[in-house]
Amino acid sequence: MQPSPPSSPNPFSLAGHRALVTGGTQGVGAAIAVGIARAGADVLVHGLREDELARETLENCRSAGVRAELITADLSSGPESYVDEVLAQSRRLMPDIDLLVNNAGTYIDVPYFEMDFGRYLKTMHLNVTSGYFLTQAFARQWVSGGVAGRVVFTGSINGFLSEPDHTAYDTSKGAVAAMVRSLCVTLSPHRIRVNSMAPGLVRTPLTGVLDQDPRLAGWMELHTPNGQVPAADVCAGAAVFLLSDAAEH
Repeated sequence: MQPSPPSSPNPFSLAGHRALVTGGTQGVGAAIAVGIARAGADVLVHGLREDELARETLENCRSAGVRAELITADLSSGPESYVDEVLAQSRRLMPDIDLLVNNAGTYIDVPYFEMDFGRYLKTMHLNVTSGYFLTQAFARQWVSGGVAGRVVFTGSINGFLSEPDHTAYDTSKGAVAAMVRSLCVTLSPHRIRVNSMAPGLVRTPLTGVLDQDPRLAGWMELHTPNGQVPAADVCAGAAVFLLSDAAEH
């Protein structure tokens, strides 16, 4: 049985842990990866490809004095096409992953009457299916090795509210909310902790429309309690907390 990393005097520290962050090369995922690195964990960043954003994220993680590596895989199709490859790359570059952040996702909706099965299916694969089956794959390893793994999903406030022209996206994030509850009660007897966060709108490459549409930006600020649409790094602290000893219960 592989022991869990020793507890730190700082319950928010992730020192001694190793994390995989899917969709971790930009936006919310990159912010979470950097936050995890600054909390002391080694980080395996997943992205679709190696590009300038991926290299920048790795550099920002490494500047925290931890190890950071990149794996690439397309999570937008069936899990049989990527789960084994993700596990193989993880074992090769950073074995003993005990933290998993299922952050990969997309918003590609068009108005409902124009939606097609391809867009719907890609949304569900990235936002729901990939997290379900990657969690299953790592949980199998953790149970076999006696590892008390920790999982965090990036959900969305859209899992609890609805917006026009977000039909597939809202459906997927509602599914994430339900899935996390079910995985929590399924895996907790195995000492595997599953949580999610549901951020509101933050500024990422996918929300660049805010910079071109001041009316939309103003509307979002009006409907956010603190009147802000912040940068993605506001999500990092919540993820670090949920992965840490401080969130044990």
